[in-house]
Amino acid sequence: MIKQFSRDTALLLIDVQTGVNVLQHWGGLSGRRNNPGAEDNMRSLLNEFRANDLPVAFTRHDSREDASPLKLSLDTGAQIDGLEPADNDIVVVKDVNSGFVGTSLEIQLRRAGIRRLVVVGFFTNFCVETTVRMAGNMGFDVYLVEDACATTNRVGPDGVDHEPELVHQLAVASMNGEFCTAISTAGAVTLCQNDRADLVRRVGNE
Repeated sequence: MIKQFSRDTALLLIDVQTGVNVLQHWGGLSGRRNNPGAEDNMRSLLNEFRANDLPVAFTRHDSREDASPLKLSLDTGAQIDGLEPADNDIVVVKDVNSGFVGTSLEIQLRRAGIRRLVVVGFFTNFCVETTVRMAGNMGFDVYLVEDACATTNRVGPDGVDHEPELVHQLAVASMNGEFCTAISTAGAVTLCQNDRADLVRRVGNE
């Protein structure tokens, strides 16, 4: 069973900025991404958390890399429409993959009494995965909403261009059951209303 999300549960939106869709930067000349419905799923979850007066947190990426589109000084550093922070949300700015490194995210979550995180955002195998792994090791009970995340193709050292859906699926498989429990948007929405006896929490290190 997974217990209903309550005031100890925060929705964490990772790097929901327009620069994630500058696909040639992330995937090369043939840059492409998976899950075009990810943003709509994020909006649905954000709306559900707000409707139920549940906590919300954001990371915003301000890259150290000169060529990155995820810089707050650029238009591509702006939030994606419909995924903007509200005045009372937790918001941190980061410049590396993890939302916890060099930020006040952990202390703000602890002070707010948050012990469960529902994670969505970009990119599944980069900032989402790094943040989920750290959160799990820090003792947070983490739920990764797999269909509210997305990533791009990745070219390996052998030159093989791996499809974005495969990259996404392998990242989710690596996290699920060890650092987090992977669930769907539909499952996360219903958990804002009720317990789900049919869903199973799966994490390691306990």
